[in-house]
Amino acid sequence: MKLALYLPNFRTEVTIKELEDLTDLAEELDFDSVWTLDRIVVPEASDREELQHTFGMMDNLPHALPVQSRGQWFQGYPLLPWLAARTSKVRIGQSIIDTPFRAPGVLAAELATIDHLSGGRLNVGLGAGWMPEEFAAASASDIFPKRHKHVRETIEVLQGVWGNELFEYHGEFADFDRCGFGAKPLQQPRPPIFMSGLKDPLRSARRITKYDLDGWIGIQDSPEGLAKWLTAIDEQFEEIGSPKRSKDLEICSMIWTVITEEETDQSTAGGVASNLLVGTEKQVTDRLKAYKDAGLTMPLIWPPFVDVPVSKTLDDLKRIKNDILPKVEAA
Repeated sequence: MKLALYLPNFRTEVTIKELEDLTDLAEELDFDSVWTLDRIVVPEASDREELQHTFGMMDNLPHALPVQSRGQWFQGYPLLPWLAARTSKVRIGQSIIDTPFRAPGVLAAELATIDHLSGGRLNVGLGAGWMPEEFAAASASDIFPKRHKHVRETIEVLQGVWGNELFEYHGEFADFDRCGFGAKPLQQPRPPIFMSGLKDPLRSARRITKYDLDGWIGIQDSPEGLAKWLTAIDEQFEEIGSPKRSKDLEICSMIWTVITEEETDQSTAGGVASNLLVGTEKQVTDRLKAYKDAGLTMPLIWPPFVDVPVSKTLDDLKRIKNDILPKVEAA
């Protein structure tokens, strides 16, 4: 099992110094990767729990984000070149890039440049987004009903731009004649592409198998809940006659993580639980063993949005790497 840090750039209060300290420690501990979070806005309606959808469109969560609209968070995408310059070993990525907020051709060219800045350490996580209010703020309201098509076209443009000296594309969201887009990614044939998954296992599975993507990223998935996603991927690979299966992919999930002194209720009854990786050292160890057995290859360790200081997270990261992971790997 690999470890990844989900950098808490999306918090009501966070400082660059805190992001530096977390990133530096992940590099020191030989984490596989550091990922940023993509959040353009927090609508004021969220403060009143009046968003159109629940957080992430997940069951049994409020119609609100866990960050205040007047919060001072940092945008995830501009942090990628910063991460490229600050680190030398860990891979970097954004989980996930909401494609409807970016023009596909521009995104392809920018990501290729970031791959060079990082020395070929870029991962590319892609998804459709879920919050209509954010689409409005990004001047993309018209895309919301067709956001999944935008993801498909973005994947096709990324792969086309990265794989050809000149490339043309004629779709709904990208329509251009033969062009060169500058430097190709340093990684060949391309940087790894990860597909997100919130609600629809079949949709994610079809993207992964059709476009031969490299990984999947979920959110707050229980070990038992992973089964529906991996089964869908395996069935789609079989349907297209591919020998690949989910075991050939990087399987990830963004999971809130805290080591506590007292045992916590880690029950997953009734939907997405908040305490999947919140518990004593033994509870976190046992849960990571269960994740490994279920097929999770890389948890994105996600510091909670509130009530846990960065100093505590720094200590937890050390304990997870030095004390917990060896027990998981030995199981």
